[in-house]
Amino acid sequence: MVEAKAKARDEEVITKIVVISDTELPSNLALAAYKVSSDVTIKETCFGLMVTGKRKDVDYVIMELRKLNPYKIFSKERGFPPGDPRRCRADRGGGPRPGFHQLKCELDILPDISKGLILVDRGSKPISQPVPKNLDVDRFKEIIDEETSKKGEGSKK
Repeated sequence: MVEAKAKARDEEVITKIVVISDTELPSNLALAAYKVSSDVTIKETCFGLMVTGKRKDVDYVIMELRKLNPYKIFSKERGFPPGDPRRCRADRGGGPRPGFHQLKCELDILPDISKGLILVDRGSKPISQPVPKNLDVDRFKEIIDEETSKKGEGSKK
């Protein structure tokens, strides 16, 4: 039973988004992906690639691409297949692609994540940060009272 589920999972058609940090070009990555496997569909995008195919084939392509530059190439599984009417812009009447803004935020922090991965591989240890102390509730109420009394005095003048 477990083997059947694993086989079905490997045969499932998925799409993974391959996002590049700041040094690779999507066209170079696409060429490398085509060299690895002809059993997947590769779409070049402004942020990297979308690789569609059987899970085992897609995972293999991603693994091989990450070998090119493990600190700058990232991937995640796409939530909905291309053209899915629940997410398709044509069906929704245009506008930005759902999830685009999230992907943009993720792209902006990838250079920092890349630097962190390099530091970890070089043996850097995390620096413990002090835990900020919460403001006492009674002190917070005092501050509110002080500020509201200042505003009340200012309006009387």
